[in-house]
Amino acid sequence: MTAVTNAAGFPILSLITWLPLVGCLVIMLVRGDEKTVASNARWTALWTSLIVLVLSLVLWVRFDQSDAGFQFNESVAWLPEYKVGYSMGVDGISILFVLLSTVLTPICILASWESIQTRVREFMISFLVLETMMVGMFCATDFVVFYMFFEGVLIPMYLIIGVWGGPRRVYAAVKFFLFTLTGSVLMLLALIAMWLQAGTTDIATLLHTTFPIGMQSALFLALFASFAVKVPMWPVHTWLPDAHVEAPTAGSVILAGVLLKMGAYGFLRFSVPMLPDASVVFAPFIFTLSVVAVIYTSLVALAQEDMKKLIAYSSVAHMGVVTIGIFTFNVQGISGALFQMLSHGVVSAALFLIVGVVYDRIHSREIARYGGLADRMPAYALVFMLFMMASMGLPGTAGFIGEFLVIVGSLQVNFWLALLGGAGMILGAAYMLYLYRRVIFGRITRDDLRHILDLSPREWAVFAPLIVLTLWMGIYPSSFTSYFDATVGAMVQNHTAALAATTKLAGMMH
Repeated sequence: MTAVTNAAGFPILSLITWLPLVGCLVIMLVRGDEKTVASNARWTALWTSLIVLVLSLVLWVRFDQSDAGFQFNESVAWLPEYKVGYSMGVDGISILFVLLSTVLTPICILASWESIQTRVREFMISFLVLETMMVGMFCATDFVVFYMFFEGVLIPMYLIIGVWGGPRRVYAAVKFFLFTLTGSVLMLLALIAMWLQAGTTDIATLLHTTFPIGMQSALFLALFASFAVKVPMWPVHTWLPDAHVEAPTAGSVILAGVLLKMGAYGFLRFSVPMLPDASVVFAPFIFTLSVVAVIYTSLVALAQEDMKKLIAYSSVAHMGVVTIGIFTFNVQGISGALFQMLSHGVVSAALFLIVGVVYDRIHSREIARYGGLADRMPAYALVFMLFMMASMGLPGTAGFIGEFLVIVGSLQVNFWLALLGGAGMILGAAYMLYLYRRVIFGRITRDDLRHILDLSPREWAVFAPLIVLTLWMGIYPSSFTSYFDATVGAMVQNHTAALAATTKLAGMMH
């Protein structure tokens, strides 16, 4: 076995990926009565996730923004006879998602400090295993390793929904599992086909492998089946509202914040750069599905009576904007899609936490159950307003930049695409203002709402980093876009070159 670590000789990516499992081990070894075990599990999970966050910040600071390739590379010959290796690396596309995962995990652990009272040890272990799978997936530079992490995410998420969820949790968990697993079987077939063609599963090598045009379409559809379910694109989005409604608050936060980004990340990592010709052929099909998602799910969101369902449908609409951006194949569109993924990861996570605050107090998510909260919870109303505005894409918040760039990118493709994609912004404003007005304004009519308490110090600690990120991304977006500018630029250039080569080849054959 040969191990090659990065220039510093320090395997920081493996450390960030596997450290949460060490936390799991510590939690498992704790003995004592139920209360002691629960308290130790919470603190161990929190400290482990904070150490992982600090390590990922080191990664972020030391990342070279001018380099378009993979950095901090580590590789170990794992199955050398099949040219499959355990290899890790981050580029401009994946580094910020590693950071998103490591920021949201401690926030989720803090958010479920009081709301999770049963099987606390198992809950914290599930979360730390989930963190390992998420980070590993964004760091993997070998297709087999990527696939294992991509699938591995399913198990802890299935348990989080199925054990700590709402009344219909088992139905939601099984539906989530079946939908995602079905798509992934096709992805496995694509993986094997690509390995047979290229002789390796190393992503950097696959990026420079030219797949035959006939084969590209089949590969694209196989990968599309897996990634579209994860995004989730219309019409394979139906598992998402169920999963969100039944999941505990922290489960919804990770589902919206990170898991929905895995499908879009797959498109950016595999479909677009490795299968350029097929991507262009299928782009109109993807635009159609995305526009339907943006408009249809926004209208469905308007009709919801459950707060979580409304935010879940808004997630489908926002991810529709992301898929439009990815398949414009230009720098503005892809940069906009990446920025939208990051901002949605922060803002939608915050919105689910907002719902969790009142749910912990009243145990209801019905919009009609509330009203007049501005009188009793002024701080809550203010925080809610910020994230609602960000979700609508108000300039100066995180939500604006991504949508703006995607519209600029899609204008270069087709005017109607930009217009219909932009319609989601107007509808987004409608359902978000509708939700806010009914929950926050009006008169208090129910007795239990008269004694409801405002945000606690722990809840402030949960929201503070998300508030800072939402404003920072809106006011100073270039501090985020600069990380992926070089990678996106190189990707667009390679895509154009690959298409030009195909056209030249077709001309010679004629």
